Amino acid sequence: MNVLRSERFAAALLLVAAVLGLAIANLPFGSAVIDVMDAHLDLPWLGLDLSAGHWISDGLLAIFFFIVAVELKRELVIGELNSPSRAMLPAIAALGGVIVPAAIFLAFTAGTPTVDGWPIPTATDIAFALGVLAVFGRFLPTRVRIFLLALAVLDDLIAILIIAFFFTNDADLAALGFAAIAIALFGAVSRLMKPRSNWILSRRAQWPIMLLLIVLAVLAWYFVYRSGVHATIAGVALGLVMARRPAGRAAHALEPWSNGVILPLFAFTAAMVPVPQVSPSELDPAFWGILVGLPVGKIVGITIAGAIGGLIARPRTGTPLTLGDLVVVGALGGIGFTVSLLMNELAFAGLEGVADEGTLAVLLGSGAAIVLSAIFVAVRSRQYRRRGERAGTGGAFAH
Repeated sequence: MNVLRSERFAAALLLVAAVLGLAIANLPFGSAVIDVMDAHLDLPWLGLDLSAGHWISDGLLAIFFFIVAVELKRELVIGELNSPSRAMLPAIAALGGVIVPAAIFLAFTAGTPTVDGWPIPTATDIAFALGVLAVFGRFLPTRVRIFLLALAVLDDLIAILIIAFFFTNDADLAALGFAAIAIALFGAVSRLMKPRSNWILSRRAQWPIMLLLIVLAVLAWYFVYRSGVHATIAGVALGLVMARRPAGRAAHALEPWSNGVILPLFAFTAAMVPVPQVSPSELDPAFWGILVGLPVGKIVGITIAGAIGGLIARPRTGTPLTLGDLVVVGALGGIGFTVSLLMNELAFAGLEGVADEGTLAVLLGSGAAIVLSAIFVAVRSRQYRRRGERAGTGGAFAH
């Protein structure tokens, strides 16, 4: 299972799954496979009406967001975001990495029906970005990886907020209330799994608590789904309220399943779109907004905002990252992939043709970002190797 925790392997698996999905969709039997993914596997007696694809994007993907939330909480409590001074620089850079891609998208789509897709190029895929860094950045200082991780975590937090506030319509307050109760109980029960809790110290069996946590998690997901809020938000809430150490153990246990099954399945199904048989001039403006916004917007936004943030944060955080380091992180930030594909599904849910074009744009834009970041990371890594500098010294989070 350890290989499934490897950032390199996870990134490679995601890429293979996406390419395979796109290839199958454009083969003669592709339409039949797409029909299977669109077939509904509903449970009417529970009020659940989901296609096979949506069981993955609304159901299984909640586990991925649970792991993201656990990582976010860890960074906020004991990690690189545990104080305003340490969080300032990556927060400013992350904000720039959201504003500029969104502005590029709006510049292409202003006055068109697809203008609401502006969140699509604002996301960063943590697993993919860290995977590329691990493959090509062997000699980069640890501070670059730490900065990228902090920025990507904040970027995902922004994505979560966007999903919660911009892709929720007519929320059912009663269902939200029941979800809140289930989530609160989940957080309270998880405290029994802390190393020094009375339950653990008395050496009682842990399986009843684990079973109760699973039941409460499923109930929380169900009520969030029924409320009209995107169901992946349940995973976020559960990850944030769970006691830190039990949450860390749970995320560690779930990580191989997320990397090896859930994310590849989502990439495969999300990428399963026929290539539009149209000329470039006939493509929706949203296609170009995403295609340019991801690789270009992220580099420009993160680099400029990071440079400004370095000037602001310098008295508090020591020597900031160099301009070259910021360009590397900006290029890696343009790999939107998983979260961008989810945003695309949500933004263009009622526009099937545009959604397909958006998926292709996310894949192409992320692909361009992968190539650019691989080149920038390799060149920067070679520069550090020639300098002979010891990894992990100084940097944006030095004190």
